[in-house]
Formats: sequence, structure tokens, C-alpha cells
Amino acid sequence: MFLLVSVLSLTGISTGTTLSAIGRGLTWAGARALWMGEWLLGQARVLGQNLLKWTRVAAKQAVKGLVRLRDSVVSIGVWRERRARRTRVQELREPESFFEDDAREVEVEDAPEEIAAEEPERALAKIPRKLRAGEGPDIVDHDEEREKTRKPEQETFRFHDGGATGPFQLPENTLFSLPPESTRSYDRDSLLMNSKILEKKLADFGVTGRVVRVHPGPVITMYEFEPAAGIKVNRIVGLTDDLAMALRAISIRIIAPLPGKSVVGIEVPNPDRETVYFREMIDSDSYRKSKGKLAVAMGKDIFGNPVTSDLAKMPHLLVAGSTGTGKSVFLNSLLCSLLCRATPDELKLLMVDPKMLELSIYDGIPHLIADVVTSPKRAATALQGVVRKMEERYRMMSATGVRNIDQFNEKARKSMAEGEEFFTLKPKPGQTEGDEVEWQTLAYIVVVIDELADLMMSAAKEVEESLQRLAQMARASGIHLVLATQRPSVDVLTGVIKANFPARVSFQVSSGTDSRTILDQKGADDLLGMGDMLFLPPGTAVLQRLHGSFVTEDEVHDLVALLKGQGRPVFDQDLVRADAEAEKIESRGEDVDEMFDQAVAIVAETRNASISYVQRRLKIGYNRAARIVEQMEADGMIGPQVGSKGREVFMPSPISDDE
Repeated sequence: MFLLVSVLSLTGISTGTTLSAIGRGLTWAGARALWMGEWLLGQARVLGQNLLKWTRVAAKQAVKGLVRLRDSVVSIGVWRERRARRTRVQELREPESFFEDDAREVEVEDAPEEIAAEEPERALAKIPRKLRAGEGPDIVDHDEEREKTRKPEQETFRFHDGGATGPFQLPENTLFSLPPESTRSYDRDSLLMNSKILEKKLADFGVTGRVVRVHPGPVITMYEFEPAAGIKVNRIVGLTDDLAMALRAISIRIIAPLPGKSVVGIEVPNPDRETVYFREMIDSDSYRKSKGKLAVAMGKDIFGNPVTSDLAKMPHLLVAGSTGTGKSVFLNSLLCSLLCRATPDELKLLMVDPKMLELSIYDGIPHLIADVVTSPKRAATALQGVVRKMEERYRMMSATGVRNIDQFNEKARKSMAEGEEFFTLKPKPGQTEGDEVEWQTLAYIVVVIDELADLMMSAAKEVEESLQRLAQMARASGIHLVLATQRPSVDVLTGVIKANFPARVSFQVSSGTDSRTILDQKGADDLLGMGDMLFLPPGTAVLQRLHGSFVTEDEVHDLVALLKGQGRPVFDQDLVRADAEAEKIESRGEDVDEMFDQAVAIVAETRNASISYVQRRLKIGYNRAARIVEQMEADGMIGPQVGSKGREVFMPSPISDDE
């Protein structure tokens, strides 16, 4: 440094200027080096990702090669194994082909022993064509197909929502457990063997044909059977029990024919079924790319593909199934799907749980519009409150000239952005001017009823009327219903309810009659239980078999705790008042007559509280009128009976109030 300063002083150049120039040069060089390092790091990351991708592709190709090698080895040694198991071969030997006019195939017993010791090419050539590996039905690997079409995952971010209830953080997918590392691989030999058994057993009953394609899935395997010319499909359906016995299966389901195909589908349970985890569903493309706020992760289809449906398009869902078949787990996964996607400003929930066990766990989350209802009497009142809420929303949409909740919310956001605060409703009958209402977006309301049978036993008329009105009209106002029952009888699922619930889900039921009650066709009685279900989408009569996702109680508790930590629920005041009135009526006793309020109005107006008078006015029996009058006396509305004098009426007269 001293030498540099001396040289600069001799040349007359300013030391400060030179050092400043040197510093700028070093800064530029450092910046370039840093940029080069970041570029190299990015290239290394891309190279690593490509290497990982190429390694996976190479591994899959290696596995396929090993499978082909194994099939070749098995085909070469098949003759010795067949000679040792001659009796089994005789049972499974395929009948004469009805699709080819070739000569009769070589009998297995007549195959020379020297074939297995010959060269592989000659040995394989001497094996009958239909017994060679790969010459049987086409086995479709849906996992491989999904892997080919899967796009690389992109990193996603969760943003806070500054709504009316304040900032809200949507739950992360990491809240739910990942499924264990799966090494599922189907046994090709078993699938081919089952195909032969199906063909042989059907041929024994005169139903000739062949299995052309096999679809292994996570829970069941579907065999596509192509019947020969002249075979009636109904004959195959009638052999369900015989095929189940031949395959040693719990139960099988036959779809005759498969929609859009000239084959019959035979669904056979796998010996070892997989568990469909909820984390798999919310990580799937079908759920993440769904644009609706009410997207529901239904489960996986028989091929293992995730299925997501929008509750707003259903628009109501009917769920039925026997006890222990997975109905409650499905409701939990449905609610978790909604809660992971919508904020309290976008979604409100009304839960009715007469059993007080399943839905009470969600009590206190900010999405609730009222406390979880556990009393059937209060449930009827709550449903009537939802009907009033629907009518109020229709008045608002009519005043603003929109047709559904999405259009109303879009117009509300636009009006608030332009500075408008209020809009005017159309006047009611008797009003000269309509009320002014503040602009605000409307949230979807989902009503979940866990056990409809309990409500129908206690307040069937009121519940059915409210459900009918909501099911017929509530779709445009953003109100949707989810009804569940474990007793699918005609007195619970009445014709009025079924007619307004086009989307239905059925788990395993005990009989074909119950299946027809739910789905209007058989099939639910052949399900396996534990989340195995049939889904009837709206607007179609074609059933879709799904396997529901499994969500644990600990995961639900963690989700509820996370939601509770972000705020308390903001209840709807109209529903709260209606619930309070219902609770007051309920506290008077469970046997309050439905005509009690009408009798109170008559007594208050006429000032006559005699039993015979109430009996004549209401046109009811004497004993019923006596119970009503005694209830009024117990509530302090009228005085006791003293001799022959009439009862004193303590209630104010409505006529005097008007005056």
C-alpha cells in the first residue's frame, strides 16, 4: 500500500480518486461473482431435478423389464408346475374358444416333459398360445397412467383474508397426516388366474365369453367380460353369488353393461385393500384446481383417481348407510374439505346433531351461524329460521336485479368499490317505501343434519315442510343441505325429500330394498363397508363407485383448535332469537301441544278459559283441551278453577292493546 501511494504521488494522480476507482472495480467484480454463483446454483438445482426425474423413469423402466423377465421365466417353467398340479389345471382349463375357428389347443396333460428342458425360444413356441404370459386380458396400470399425465407441482402460498371478521389464515394441508409410503403392486398371476376362473364358471352355466381387460384398483379390481354373440346380459347378473363363491370373495358387484362399452363389468374385492387418506385428496389436482368454494373431496374411484365434486352444483346431498359403514367419517371429510377452502366470511355452517356425538366437536368454530343444535324441537325452529333467511336473500337479489348469490356478491363488491353504502329493497305489502340495506357480500350457508330419522319422528311435518322449501328454492340464495340418515326407510326418506335431492351417496345397506329407497336401484347392498360407497351425481342415473377418504379424530381436533384460535363465531341474530324461543317452549315440557299458541290467543281475546269452550273453538277432544288449559294455568296465564265460577284470565286482551 505504501509503495502504491508513493507511485501515485510521483505521477501526480490523486490517491483518493484512485482508491475510489479501485473500490468500485472490486464492487463490480464481487457483484458479477455473486450473480455467477446464483446462476450456477440455479443450474445445479435444475440439473438435480432432471437427474431425479430421469432416475425415476429409469427405475420404472427397470421394474418393467424385471416384470417381463419374470413373466418369461414363469412361462418357461409353467409346464412342470402344471404337471404337478394336474387336478387344478383340469378345473381351470379354458373351454373351446367361441371367437376363433382354430384347431383345438394342445391338452396340458399331453405336453412333453422335455419342453421345459429345451431352449427358451423353442419351449415358449411350444406352449399353447392362450397360456403364454401376456396373451391373456389386458391389465391396465392406472398408477402408471396417472404418473405420465401428472404435471410438476408448483409451490403455493396461503394469504390472509381481511374480511369482516378480520384476518383469517386458511388451514395448511400439512395439518393432516401423509399416507405411508406405498409400494402397491398387483399380482399379475392372480389377476390372470381370476380371469380364467370367471370365464370357466360362466361357461359352466352356458355363458360363454372372455375377459378382455382388467383394471386393478386400491380396493377392488374390475374385470371387463365380453360375452359371446347371443348371450343375454341378464343371465350374467343372475350369477352374482355363484361367481362370488368361485372367487372366494366377500361379495361382488356386476355392472351390465358398462356405460359406453360393449362389455360387462365385474367388480371383485382385493384381498388387501388400501386406505384412502384425506391428505391425498386435498393434495390432488382435482381438489386444488377446483374453482368453487364448496369443493368436496369425495374419495377415489375404483381405478384410484381422486374425485372432487362441487356442493354448489349438486346443490343438495343426501347421505344414507347402515351403522359402521363410514357415514360419519364421510361427513367429517366433507366438513374438513369445506373448512380448508373457505373463510368464515365465505361460508357459514348450521349443524344439527340429535345424537350429540358426531358434530358437537365443531362447536365454537368461527364458521358457525348458530350453536350446534342437538334438540329435534329446536332443529325444526332452526330450519324455519333458515327458510326466513332464504326469503330475505331473495328479496335482496330481487331488489338488485340479480339471479344468484355469485352475481349478488359481484355487484356488492363493485358497488362498495364505487362508494355506495346502501341499496333499497322493494316495499312489502302495506309499505310505501322499501327498507334500506347496507351493501355486503353474502356467505354460503351449508346446513348439515347428521340423523334425519330423529327429526322425522319428533317433528315430521315442520321438518319436511322446511326441507322441501329449502331444497326447491335455496340453491340460488347460496343455501345448501346435507342430510344423513342410518335408517333409509320410506317414512324417513319420503318422496318429497327424495324428489328434491338429486345428488345422493349410499354406503353399505342391509337389503336391496333399502338400496332402492336411496338410489332408486340396487347395488348398495353389495358394497364392502368402511367407506365403500355409491355416488349418484345430479342429472344422471349412472352410479359411480367411490372409496371415501379417512380422516382421524386427532386431525379433526387439530383443525377445530386452529380455527377456534382465529376467532369466535358471529351468530345470526334471527336464528338466535328463534332458538331462544324454541328453548323456552321446550323448557315447559316435551308434551306441549302444537295448538297451544292458538288456544292462548283465543283465551286472551274472548276472556273465556273454560275447557269446553276451548274444545269447541279448536274442534279437538275434551282430554286434549283439558291438557291445554292446565298448561296455561301452570304458566300463570289463567287462574285456577274455583267452584262454578269461570277461570280468571291474567293475559292482556289484544283488543284493549289496539285501542
